[in-house]
Amino acid sequence: MADHQRIYPDVEAPVAAAEAPLVPNGASKSDRGDPADYHHQEQYPPFPRRTIPVTHSKPPPIRRKRSCLCKCLCWTVSLILLQIILVAITAGIIFLVFRPKLPKFTVDKLQITQFNLSDDQSLSATFDVSITARNPNKKIGIYYEGGSRLSVWYTGTKLCEGGLPKFYQGHRNTTQLVVPLTGQNPDGSGLLNTLNQQQQQTGNVPLTLRVRQPVRIKLGGLKLPKVKFLVRCRLLVDSLSANNDIRIQSSSCKFRFRL
Repeated sequence: MADHQRIYPDVEAPVAAAEAPLVPNGASKSDRGDPADYHHQEQYPPFPRRTIPVTHSKPPPIRRKRSCLCKCLCWTVSLILLQIILVAITAGIIFLVFRPKLPKFTVDKLQITQFNLSDDQSLSATFDVSITARNPNKKIGIYYEGGSRLSVWYTGTKLCEGGLPKFYQGHRNTTQLVVPLTGQNPDGSGLLNTLNQQQQQTGNVPLTLRVRQPVRIKLGGLKLPKVKFLVRCRLLVDSLSANNDIRIQSSSCKFRFRL
């Protein structure tokens, strides 16, 4: 019996499948990465990396300028406040020790030696003003310096002016002065008419006496810098005529300092 020969078909395994990698591309890899990359890293070691030092940037100069400006401003304000405190303490000590009081002025008498029209219709006036100056302080003296100005005014028009003499007024001293004043007004006729109408309507004439006197205060043995006394006296007189006794109906004076 003839041997039966079995014929098997030739089955060839797909080569592509055998050559495919065990782990497809894009799938998860092992902790050591792709073997191809690892083989490449072993063959070519990585280049050493250069360490760049970290540098801290400096603050901009504007902040430093602002900081310096703030410090200077704070020091200036502190010094000013310190000076104010020292001045206040000094003034308080002076006040407690010397007990300063303002001087007092009174106008005692007003005599007119000339008050008439000249040939050019100007008004010439000459007054003698009797003033009493009182210093009520126990420990303070007053030096009346030169350059004083004393003037008599009627409704904004200056009639005459003069000045106080230089003298020293001691503690609790009363000084009586007679000060001559002279003046000339170009609109004499108009001023006289106004004065006559004022006297006929009210029976008196309002006048203002202004005193501007530079003085120096003496505190014990210390002589302070020069200051100014400003005095304003409001007067009511019965009339203004030459060679006549002028009666002062009322008088009030205000006194203040000016540096």
